Amino acid sequence: MPETQTHFFHHAEAIPMRQGGELPSATLAYEMWGELNADGSNAILLFHALSGSHHACGHNPEIPGLGDLWQPEMHEGWWNDLIGPGKALDTRRFFIICANYLGGCYGSTGPASINPTTGQPYGSTFPHVTAADQVELQAKLLDHLGIGKLAGIVGPSVGGLMALTFATRFPDRVKNVIAIASGYKTTVLNRLILFEQILAIENDPFFNGGNYYEGRAPLYGLALARMISHKTFVHLDAIESRARRDVVQSDDVLAWYRVRDQVQSYMLHQGKKFTRRFDANTYLRINDMWSRFDGAVEGDADSPEELFARCREAGQKWLVFSIDSDFCFYPEEQADLVKHLEKSKVDCMHITVHSDKGHDSFLLEPDYYTPHIFWMLGQ
Repeated sequence: MPETQTHFFHHAEAIPMRQGGELPSATLAYEMWGELNADGSNAILLFHALSGSHHACGHNPEIPGLGDLWQPEMHEGWWNDLIGPGKALDTRRFFIICANYLGGCYGSTGPASINPTTGQPYGSTFPHVTAADQVELQAKLLDHLGIGKLAGIVGPSVGGLMALTFATRFPDRVKNVIAIASGYKTTVLNRLILFEQILAIENDPFFNGGNYYEGRAPLYGLALARMISHKTFVHLDAIESRARRDVVQSDDVLAWYRVRDQVQSYMLHQGKKFTRRFDANTYLRINDMWSRFDGAVEGDADSPEELFARCREAGQKWLVFSIDSDFCFYPEEQADLVKHLEKSKVDCMHITVHSDKGHDSFLLEPDYYTPHIFWMLGQ
């Protein structure tokens, strides 16, 4: 794959946050693929998933300032199979942008960043972040790049929540919306699963309220949080299969319990591996954002009908993907989203992908998505 480079957008003005507090300034790390045309009308904004990054395509061996956090597994773009010449997001036709979220740990301003006011890492003082906060800053990035109306926005998983928020807060800036394995409002089940992960990190003895950058990081809590979430991303049959195939430690010992089961060992391995490439405070901020997500609230609307009426009036077209084996964003969640879109008379197509890969299908099975995305963006 060709090498790509991370760019940085610096917003020098204060940013008031919807849940209170403000940032004196902020930086977004982002990457771009393809060429922007003369009138800036061929751009596609891509939003990444919960623990993903802005590095969606190509090979990027280093991001300045990240050190060991940018692990080798991150060097290859997470959507290499869908971005490029002749692929779903065709770089011969489109200019694609993807930014690391505010609060992130891959170059964007986040809890580990230095607060210019104090000269110390933000840590516990980094404010709560909402989906609306995210898209407002990314809209400023588009302004900086000279992009007005987007040819499309695309978001898998948590990225689909961002896509919905951008489409409804800036309806006149969006032509097509592609939401993959996402939803309209976070369910009670997901709020509970996310709360379990938050508690896992909060109860790590080294968390220190989020002020751990001068000492030991809460790696045990972060590993446990990732184990809780991982079983919703990967189909349980696939977990069992990978546990039999992958080389894992057979002698993991906790305080008392000795791990002997292959599935347990596999999950523990996944949790430990994750701690090498992610920051616990970032994980908390993104989980909190997801836990409280409600499309109408993020869009400052009184009802779904009012929210999506904006999309109808702007002439948007929507493509919504479900994955029938998804244990993270269940297909009922996309059905609920589509119900609201149809009730508001938004032009919408709903595709169900039949897969045995679970939520991660959108990362692993490009052939199931490419024809529909290609058709959507060709309209």
